[in-house]
Amino acid sequence: MAGVPFIMRSKHLWTAFCLWALTCSLLPSFSFGILRIGLKKRPLDLQRIRAARTAREELRLGRPVKGSYQYISNSHDEDILPLKNYMDAQYFGEIGIGTPPQTFTVIFDTGSSNLWVPSSWCYFSIACYVHSWYKASKSSTYTENGTSCEIQYGSGSLSGFFSQDDVKVGDAGVKHQDFIEATREKSLSFAFAKFDGILGLGFHEISVEKAVPVWYNMMDQDLVSEKVFSFWLNVDPEAEEGGEIVFGGVDPNHFKGKHTYVPITRKGYWQIEIGDFLIGGLSTGVCEGGCAAIVDSGTSLLAGPTSVVAEINHAIGAEGVVSSECKAVVSEYGDRIWDLLVSGVDPSEVCSQLGLCSAYRDQSESSGIKMVTETMERGGMSARDDNMCSLCQMAVVWIQNQLKRKVTKEKVIHYINQLCERLPSPGGESTISCDGISQMPNITITIGDKLFNLTPEQYILKTGEGDAAVCLSGFTAFDIPPPQGPLWILGDVFMRVYHTVFDYGNLQVGFAEAA
Repeated sequence: MAGVPFIMRSKHLWTAFCLWALTCSLLPSFSFGILRIGLKKRPLDLQRIRAARTAREELRLGRPVKGSYQYISNSHDEDILPLKNYMDAQYFGEIGIGTPPQTFTVIFDTGSSNLWVPSSWCYFSIACYVHSWYKASKSSTYTENGTSCEIQYGSGSLSGFFSQDDVKVGDAGVKHQDFIEATREKSLSFAFAKFDGILGLGFHEISVEKAVPVWYNMMDQDLVSEKVFSFWLNVDPEAEEGGEIVFGGVDPNHFKGKHTYVPITRKGYWQIEIGDFLIGGLSTGVCEGGCAAIVDSGTSLLAGPTSVVAEINHAIGAEGVVSSECKAVVSEYGDRIWDLLVSGVDPSEVCSQLGLCSAYRDQSESSGIKMVTETMERGGMSARDDNMCSLCQMAVVWIQNQLKRKVTKEKVIHYINQLCERLPSPGGESTISCDGISQMPNITITIGDKLFNLTPEQYILKTGEGDAAVCLSGFTAFDIPPPQGPLWILGDVFMRVYHTVFDYGNLQVGFAEAA
């Protein structure tokens, strides 16, 4: 009998524990420093992809950028490159601003750092009339700020002023958050967009007017237990759930195996270094020495140097733009480029020795990534000479890569001519036959000495059904010259396949196979 009280106590303790566990399971997730935001997904359509690529080309041509794309580094002034246009963004979530909360649909964007939504003071922009407005008079926690600001995007600009209010992210309330009330959205892209605004998850360094980003305030106000957030994007196109962001940690049900972590190389965007790109297991040679890459949840596609995208297009049979100038360079200079490389001439000096590039430019743009369709004059060089230089540099990259494979000159020249026909159009799409997807090669990106594969089913985008179906390459050309480039943008095409952890505490990004 002496053991009965102990057994009874054990039962009471077990009952109490079960009640505690049940109660905890019913409490909001942020009580334990984990906050979940469900994402909705909008299918891609051909019109938006075309508009996005056109906007991306405008960005590349050097339109002026204010505020968010400049910051002061430790050593000297540097520009943060303008990457955003949002026309092809797919994933959205809801937040609330004010008391009581006013609901807005936003893109959770790792490629910018400010929060902005349309203002009730926005009278002269069509975009404002088709989206939700923030009404300061309806919020008891509103605080006036009034600092004016402007953000320039490739597809238009946005202007407004700063205000301060509480922001509801999931079940957590962020106090005293500075955000932008947009009073003018000077682009039809915003009018056609399915979102109201943007919630930037980039670094403070690129924030307009140095406003403290929402994510920073979530950490400072102890709303998360760890300085980490993670993205899971649902790969099932038919699923109602588009994905989930977890603030304060990771959900083990969202990934398989372990994450591969690589350090942030430059605070501003979530910028890392990637290694070689492989097509069907064969090196392209472009990023063997390392390339910068931005992990960007606000971009749907994978963007990178024209020279690599042209090789990918060729390998998958994508239709690009035929360039007679490209073939002219190969016809007139192909043999000489080959001979110079075989004789041991530094690849960065080949085009200047041929008289197609100035010595200075050849040194600064030796990666063959200058867009061949650019027609702007530069340093007194005519547009045609500028293009000839760019094409020569691209041919050097291609021939150098083929030399490593010990292919004969005749076969290399023939292959380079084929690549000329696959040069992507920055303002258009690269279409492919939907019937041949299973025969296309894997595309592989090296990150942290590990190979990350993308199968054709993962990097080919399909829009429409039946006879109206169109298949598009998930790769688009986006050329940034040195010293900032070559630059890749790892958008949703990559993040759908690989669960992504943004670790602010350790300044690193992690990737694991998505579940």
